[in-house]
Amino acid sequence: MKDLLHKKSLEKDDIIALLSANEEDSRKLFERSAEIKEKYVGNKVYFRGLIEFSNICGKNCYYCGIRAGNANVERYNLTDQEILDAARFAYENRYASVVLQSGELANETFISRIEYLLSEIKKLSNNELGITLSVGEQTEETYRRWFSAGAHRYLLRIESTNRSLFEGIHPQNENHSFDTRMKSLYSLKKTGYQVGTGVMIGLPFQTLEDLADDLLFIREFDTDMVGMGPYIEHPDTPLFEYNHLLLPQRERLQLAFKMIAVLRIMMKDINIAAATALQAIDPMGREKAIKLGANIIMPNITPGKYRNSYKLYENKPCTDENPDDCTNCLEARISMTGNTIGYNEWGDSKHFKLKKNKQKDDR
Repeated sequence: MKDLLHKKSLEKDDIIALLSANEEDSRKLFERSAEIKEKYVGNKVYFRGLIEFSNICGKNCYYCGIRAGNANVERYNLTDQEILDAARFAYENRYASVVLQSGELANETFISRIEYLLSEIKKLSNNELGITLSVGEQTEETYRRWFSAGAHRYLLRIESTNRSLFEGIHPQNENHSFDTRMKSLYSLKKTGYQVGTGVMIGLPFQTLEDLADDLLFIREFDTDMVGMGPYIEHPDTPLFEYNHLLLPQRERLQLAFKMIAVLRIMMKDINIAAATALQAIDPMGREKAIKLGANIIMPNITPGKYRNSYKLYENKPCTDENPDDCTNCLEARISMTGNTIGYNEWGDSKHFKLKKNKQKDDR
């Protein structure tokens, strides 16, 4: 195990071995990933104030609780003012960055609205708030419009790099295409965003080989940030039919921790988010992820009355808190991990910065 943890470059068989690690070897894995995190990105955690501004979605993904076909969801759409008020809260509380996340739409009304909100958030924060978007697949032209309006990070999860598995968790039509997902990721990179991606861990029919391939893709794509966590089933989805095939949630959680640790070893200077889904299984799940390699956390600053309606999965945590409660709670929790919070810092991906500097040098 020691030799494996100090290899210069991990290959597929190495990754599978690490993901298969027993309890004792997992402890060594987590110690190694924590060392690398401290050396390359430091013991500082950066906030991204999460604004889940709408659960109206045009997609029908089989795993998702806000899929278009779920008639049991109470749909909502924050007003522009509610979104801007949430962004102002983040700015005044020194978060330095926000994430605008919603169900996926691609019409001109939606595109123009995002463009307007980006420019308004920049105005209210004196151009100081960093902005991440997570609103799905769009055309390269749309990505450019939003980039010009002020977004500089974008999160689009690949979900699974196994084409068959990807197609198994989505309807088989043009609106849910593996090739489109890939094309969108490369369009984001071409546009100039810091690009984030990620996968669901513990899906039905998923193997450790699939997860190893996912990590290899993340490295090959040269991603700047990653958000990934355990798959948590939702009863109002088609995928719930295969609930009996799932690993117990605690095993999915441990597998997610291993994925984060292995990724930190593979890509030492990227940003890795401690996903909220970790906390849905273990109240201290996000804090444990921070200790072993994650360095981004996303406090939910969506107005409280809407939070319970943005449930991609069951047992979503913190739906009954207001933003002030969330901030105070996270300060105490992060302090317990031995990390500090990077207030008033964008906390951009060091990996992205190094790439940009190298490009300048090459010119």
